[in-house]
Amino acid sequence: MAAMAAGDEHAASEVLRGLTRHLNCLNEDNKATRKRALELIKRETVDKKLSSTVLQEVFSTLLKPLLKCLSDPMERCRETAIATITEFIRCVPKPEESLPYLMPCLAQRLGEKEIKEPAEELRLSAVEMLTLTVEVCGAQLAPYLTEMITMLQRTIVDPFPDVKRESCKCTVNFAKCLPEHFHLQAESLVKPLMQTIAHQHSRVRVSVIEATGAVIQHGTGKNMDDVLSHLAQRLFDDSPQVRKAVTVVVGDWLLHMRDRYSYFHKLIPLLLSSINDEIPEIRLLAADLWRQVGAQWEKENEDDIKDKMDFLLTPPPLYPSGVERPGLGCRELVVRNLGRLVPAITNDVTDWLVPTRVRTSQLLSVLLLHAEDHSTQHLQPLLATLYRACTDSERDVVSNCLAAAKLLGTFIPPAVFLKLMLDHVTAPSSSAYPWAPLMVLAAVLGGCSKPLLKPHLQQIANTLAQPDVCQEYQQVMYLEQLLACVDVLLRQCESDSGLVSLQLLQVLITVQSLSTEPQFSEQLTSFHVFSLPQAMESIRCLCKVQGLDSVMELYRQHMGQLLDWLSASVNTWSSYSPQRLQLHIIVTQSGPVIGEFVNQLMPLLHDCLQPDRDPQMRMTIFTMLAKLLLDAGNTLDSQGHFRNESARFLCDVLLPNLVWHAGRTAAAVRTSALSCVLALLHGGAITPGQLLCMEDKLSPQLLSALEEDSQMGRLLACRSLSTILQLVGSSLNPEALNKIYPELLKRLDDSSEEVRSAALQALGLWLSSLTEDYNPELCAPHLQFLFQQLLLHLDDPDSSVQDQVLEILKKGSSVHPSLLKSEVKAVRAKQRSPLYCDQLLQHISLLPTETTADCLQ
Repeated sequence: MAAMAAGDEHAASEVLRGLTRHLNCLNEDNKATRKRALELIKRETVDKKLSSTVLQEVFSTLLKPLLKCLSDPMERCRETAIATITEFIRCVPKPEESLPYLMPCLAQRLGEKEIKEPAEELRLSAVEMLTLTVEVCGAQLAPYLTEMITMLQRTIVDPFPDVKRESCKCTVNFAKCLPEHFHLQAESLVKPLMQTIAHQHSRVRVSVIEATGAVIQHGTGKNMDDVLSHLAQRLFDDSPQVRKAVTVVVGDWLLHMRDRYSYFHKLIPLLLSSINDEIPEIRLLAADLWRQVGAQWEKENEDDIKDKMDFLLTPPPLYPSGVERPGLGCRELVVRNLGRLVPAITNDVTDWLVPTRVRTSQLLSVLLLHAEDHSTQHLQPLLATLYRACTDSERDVVSNCLAAAKLLGTFIPPAVFLKLMLDHVTAPSSSAYPWAPLMVLAAVLGGCSKPLLKPHLQQIANTLAQPDVCQEYQQVMYLEQLLACVDVLLRQCESDSGLVSLQLLQVLITVQSLSTEPQFSEQLTSFHVFSLPQAMESIRCLCKVQGLDSVMELYRQHMGQLLDWLSASVNTWSSYSPQRLQLHIIVTQSGPVIGEFVNQLMPLLHDCLQPDRDPQMRMTIFTMLAKLLLDAGNTLDSQGHFRNESARFLCDVLLPNLVWHAGRTAAAVRTSALSCVLALLHGGAITPGQLLCMEDKLSPQLLSALEEDSQMGRLLACRSLSTILQLVGSSLNPEALNKIYPELLKRLDDSSEEVRSAALQALGLWLSSLTEDYNPELCAPHLQFLFQQLLLHLDDPDSSVQDQVLEILKKGSSVHPSLLKSEVKAVRAKQRSPLYCDQLLQHISLLPTETTADCLQ
């Protein structure tokens, strides 16, 4: 050994003797000389692969001259000097002997506020040398802690990205090498790391995250709050490698950090957020780390959770299918920290950044899956959070929160959550989003089991059917959520839904009734497309679960109760009341079934159609009734019961609404009532005998209506008179008939061609109604006046009117031919063209002589 040592010493002295001139050249002013000298030194030492002992001896002599060259003005000289020193440190057996000279020099070059090394590549080489020094010297660097921290503070924020990365690598190594000393100044590195964590290069961000992990883990932990917000932001990084680095770092903290128990509530959300990452590798990594964390905690706290480990291994009923139940340790960690996590979730779920809200909503589901029934004690803030999140404009946030709400229904008994939620549905906290509690309720109910939900069906359905719930709001979203609640009850409870069939039908009727409101037609366009067919589908589903063959059967089952439901509030109805729209849906959808309940319907109609009630409401109901009466045999009179009530309906409801009152609104009501009268006459719901008894009351009102300002009113009056003449005209006495035609004649001068045509049609029916009881001689003045007026319009400028008048006169010529003939001759010469008069005279001449003789008798 002594011989070997002597040989190495001799070899070292020989090498140094050969380097003497080169060392002297390092002090020359000529930069080329210095450069050549450095290259030769490197070639004669580290490049020759000398033994480590020889190199150690040589390095101790060359160190100072080489360090001096780190400040050489020539870049190539500095580069060679750094490369040479680096190789010496790598090869010598005792590199720590160089630290007293090396560390102050590096600190001078790298630790100053101003960058002393202008070349980026050389700064990188210098930091790589520092990293190598940490690796080979390890704990020997303890005396130089301050210098190391100072250099790393500067190099971490270096403008050159590769220097940043190498500095982070050096930080990680240094923290691991000197854990017992590093924590003293570790917090000094937090600020520069956080300044660099958002660097544009993803590889730099990854390195910074890894360095941050080491700094916090081997530090005091005081700076955890300064770091967490930055790491949380990196979970939204576009680079999967960055997100993976955060996952690894957080998992490592949860597993190995000394004071990790103090930070569980802050670290758990970060790791669990990665479980929903879009990259499968990161999801699997996060899940594996989380399992390790739970298993470790379970082992460390085995005594505290021994009972749970023995008895709480069975998953709760209705556990989500296809989902692996987290381990007991993982569940306990979440349960014990849930009180701190829920406020943070509440805050972040309304963050201004969409990715934050999406990731937070995903995290909420993960937490509830772990908490299971322990989320009951946090139900109030959880519901408030879900209500706010469901109003988010981002669809992913809403869907994630509804999934979380479904988990509440799975783990929390209905008696518990309904006590809170039904109050929220009845009195929403937000007037802008009253539908939020309904949306969450539908999702929660969707997670419940049928046996647990059945005892509460009545309570839920009664709440939904309350006027304050199903009639208070007309927002499209609100009505859609009402439908969603009904659908989930039908889906979850199936045949048991029959217990609340009436209440569910009331809700569905209310939702549909909105579509009949014209003032909402524009805002409800999308609602019509989606919700109305869905409402009808829900009604059919309600029939199906009860074994009913059709919607008609469903209405037959509940019609009496529905009419009682409406009658209870009929005295308060107005044009804004939803009940009038509900009535419309009920009577139109029930078809012939409504005819079985006329005795209940008529008092309701009588009350809401009195002349002193809201005009707009009366118009709406009259319009609805007109449509039903036109098809009375398949609606109101399907059982023949309405026919028994029709005369009373005409007398007590329709005629009072035909009485003239000033104003356009009153005129509009009369017009709608006239349409109802015409429908009643046309639909066959009133018999000729009943009509004949009512003629003396009805005809005066119709004749008065011929003077209406409304063209439609006059037209409906003309058509109604035509229908009366057609049905009972031959049974009317002459006095009644003679009251009708003068008013009809006035309409021949009407401004509306349609009204004129209807009046002529009525006059034709009037002439056809004359029977043997009508004496032409006694009534000659009436006939003469009628013929004169008609002959006047035989010369009308409108040829269609002339043709219609001619046909009427031909029909009427058989009543009193001689009188008509004389009147025609009297006006023939006065008309613009005698053509129509000649045709009429020719027609009269062809009449049988018996007719003329009969008239003359």
